[in-house]
Amino acid sequence: MKIVLAVIGSGLLLVGCGQRPAKKLLPKDIESLKTLAEQGDANAQFNLGWMYNNGEGVEQDFKEAAKWYRKAAEQGDAEAQSNLGLKYDNGEGVEQDFKEALKWWQKAADQGQVYAQCNLGMMYERGEGVMEDHVTAYAWWNIAAANGDKDAKGNKGLIAKKMTPAQIAKAEALVKEMIKKNPKLINKNR
Repeated sequence: MKIVLAVIGSGLLLVGCGQRPAKKLLPKDIESLKTLAEQGDANAQFNLGWMYNNGEGVEQDFKEAAKWYRKAAEQGDAEAQSNLGLKYDNGEGVEQDFKEALKWWQKAADQGQVYAQCNLGMMYERGEGVMEDHVTAYAWWNIAAANGDKDAKGNKGLIAKKMTPAQIAKAEALVKEMIKKNPKLINKNR
């Protein structure tokens, strides 16, 4: 898991969210997996990206990882979208681009992908790819915490110390509005 650390003005340490483990690999050999991936199988594309990212069964290659994550992400695979967002955030295999990271994390988060939700909170807290917004950061961390992410729960508590009671109330109302508009934000399968 890749961890992103950030120190905010008051000296508090916020822990970011990383990528999740690979999906179950179906083919026994890399060539079969590549064939499936090249035929457009999103699960195979994700797994191939994960293998290149982690050097599992292939030489580690972040550029290849990003390529295969993108193919799966463009088919709507939330895990691939989240991991592609991480690639853009860290500039691994692609040029660092916070707006691209935000775009892919938003797509994944909208499908209930918890790491993407947590990382959106980090982006809003840091003001990377978007204007700094503690209310929205708190809201995303609140949603990710509801989906079981312990880092998000801790980050929400830390940022709350920097917010007024009115800002926290606004963030809580924003959470309710976001979930009402998109019930998929809460992942029922966790």
